[in-house]
Amino acid sequence: MRRTDREVTDINEILKIVDRAKILHLGLFDTDYPYIVPLHYGYEYKEGNLIFYMHGAKEGYKLDLIRSNQNVCVELECDIELVSGDDIPCQYSSTFASVIGRGYAELVKDEQEKIAGLKLLMLHQTGKEFEIDERMAKTVEVIKVTVHSFTAKSNPMKRQISDLQSK
Repeated sequence: MRRTDREVTDINEILKIVDRAKILHLGLFDTDYPYIVPLHYGYEYKEGNLIFYMHGAKEGYKLDLIRSNQNVCVELECDIELVSGDDIPCQYSSTFASVIGRGYAELVKDEQEKIAGLKLLMLHQTGKEFEIDERMAKTVEVIKVTVHSFTAKSNPMKRQISDLQSK
């Protein structure tokens, strides 16, 4: 990471970023170009891995790509706000927090794991616990992404234009 002053290494702080974000961008291997899909997610942190659960239709291009190559990358961000540079374009900045990681995707076959993943998704997105049964779980495909390598970065400080001009 080039900007080590913005690197977040404390796992508790990284998990707070994952908690605040709501959309995960899933990067998949396509033939000639990467294929990126924004998805709602739920997650858990187990044994040093971020485990994300997403859902969607039971067929489609993203599922075809996962079946052909399970290696994926993920990106999520939150706390984004433009910091004004007034009349000086090079003085503009942005606040943000982000996590980028690598891992593998799989389609969940076990009905109980599908239900657990869907419950995590709904809890993360809404803050509420829902009852989800096998009938509901059978109507969707659940994607599990295990991220074994990840980094986080944050630029939380809102800087005033006067601060920037004094440097």
